[in-house]
Amino acid sequence: MGSRLRIALGQLNLLVGDAPNNAAKMIAAAKRARDELKAHVVVFPELALTGYPPEDLLLRPDLSVRVELALGGMLKEISGIDVIVGYPKRQYGKIFNAASLLRDGKVTATYYKHRLPNYGVFDEKRYFAEGANPCVIDLQGVPTGITICEDVWEQGPVEQAQNAGAKLMINLNASPFHKNKGKERFDVVARRARANGVPIVYLNLVGGQDELVFDGDSFVVDGRGEMTQRVPAFVEGLYLVEVDTDGQVTPVTGSVMPELSEEESVYSALVLGVRDYIGKNGFAGAVIGLSGGIDSALTLCLAVDAIGASRVEAVMMPSQYTAAMSLEDARFQATALGVKYSFIPIDPMFESFLGALKEEFKGMKPDTAEENVQARIRGTLLMAISNKTRKMVLTTGNKSEMSVGYATLYGDMAGGFAAIKDVPKMLVYRLAEYRNKIKPVIPRRVFERPPSAELAPDQKDTDSLPPYSVLDPILERYVELDQSADDIIAAGFDETVVRRVLRMVDRNEYKRRQAAPGVRITPRAFGRDRRYPITSGYGTDAKNEPGGNAPAGGI
Repeated sequence: MGSRLRIALGQLNLLVGDAPNNAAKMIAAAKRARDELKAHVVVFPELALTGYPPEDLLLRPDLSVRVELALGGMLKEISGIDVIVGYPKRQYGKIFNAASLLRDGKVTATYYKHRLPNYGVFDEKRYFAEGANPCVIDLQGVPTGITICEDVWEQGPVEQAQNAGAKLMINLNASPFHKNKGKERFDVVARRARANGVPIVYLNLVGGQDELVFDGDSFVVDGRGEMTQRVPAFVEGLYLVEVDTDGQVTPVTGSVMPELSEEESVYSALVLGVRDYIGKNGFAGAVIGLSGGIDSALTLCLAVDAIGASRVEAVMMPSQYTAAMSLEDARFQATALGVKYSFIPIDPMFESFLGALKEEFKGMKPDTAEENVQARIRGTLLMAISNKTRKMVLTTGNKSEMSVGYATLYGDMAGGFAAIKDVPKMLVYRLAEYRNKIKPVIPRRVFERPPSAELAPDQKDTDSLPPYSVLDPILERYVELDQSADDIIAAGFDETVVRRVLRMVDRNEYKRRQAAPGVRITPRAFGRDRRYPITSGYGTDAKNEPGGNAPAGGI
């Protein structure tokens, strides 16, 4: 065996804003990389010292002081191994998204990110100035270029480093997950490697941060764009990469973890997002309103898989409209998963509310107002349990419902985190099937019965909405692909249905703005990705008349 460069990939889960503890975690990882993996260099993710994305924390001068102190601690504590670490650096009156080489107690080289993404969930131009120069460092005799995340997605930075002599590239990332993102990343990096004939080591952050989930899924490609190594996705760890340095610089073939199925990757992202939101925010556990339907069934599974059954409570709150099978199926699932199960009938409270509102509602027929009182009673009970137990309420609404406003403000929308907020209804079924293959905990008839909010006699979702098999493709085209009503109709969808659905999406922006944050698993989630005005004259009808946000009926 000839000479080899040994690189440790620190695929770490870090906490935004916590520079001292992030540094301590990296110091421990660096010592382990040195002593156990015998690595020459350890690499940490983009903005590792602050976590990603730090957002407006970057505008606070004291954050820069904390970063400098934490960086100083790393310089003092780490010896015998090189460290490449990402952090925000104030320089020349500006802030740069930087990566530095720490060696022998000194910062010996620094790279400033060139390409600053400013689309979707990214707004780096709000905070950072662009770098312009390449950074090529010597690692055990190998000229190695450093780039950061977006730099490898666009032509320029890698080519610049290669022209400066780089024979190997190390790319630090904080690249958030969405469906099929792993393949997209690999295709981009492989294309860049082939175009320049240079191997690329791609290191990504792992962990949940508010709506975003970072999946890790770090990998290495050779100069032909062939994958030589891929580490586990959604798993924090320290992983060794070896590079032959005799003659041509070539990564040594290592373990290539198989690509996850869409269901497995999305489910893993949801679990990680729930776990980190609860854990990083210091909640004691989770409490869920369990209805006997598919959405709450999936949410309960996610909670148990995220934090363990002992920290999860399921609450059944039946009314006169709750079917017997809902009661049976909810109890079965709670028992199968081993969670605490509470049973609180809401009929007495509902009657009290109606009694109090008797004069206000006099002469008016029952409608969604009475339905929503039930939902709001349930929301109040769950929030009371949350306040008393320090368990966070996980809401159970899916993306299809959030899109069209089929949810009750301060009712089923009340809670701290919306686990499946970005999961369309048809994908909810697929994820539930996936979870049941691991262990059958959701009764079969939960999949087979027509979806219902059970807020009125014999109620079904299809009383208010098109079938989800029709609704979801329309929503995908309008919400995620920005297609117009005419585009969607031209694709073969019924015009009346399309225009009705699009009106519902437009007029319910005010609800989505008040919804709890939730895990992002699509390229266009509500919130950070899709930011629409609440008050707007934009309409989706053919006449395109002002007043697109007609009253939503108080639902």
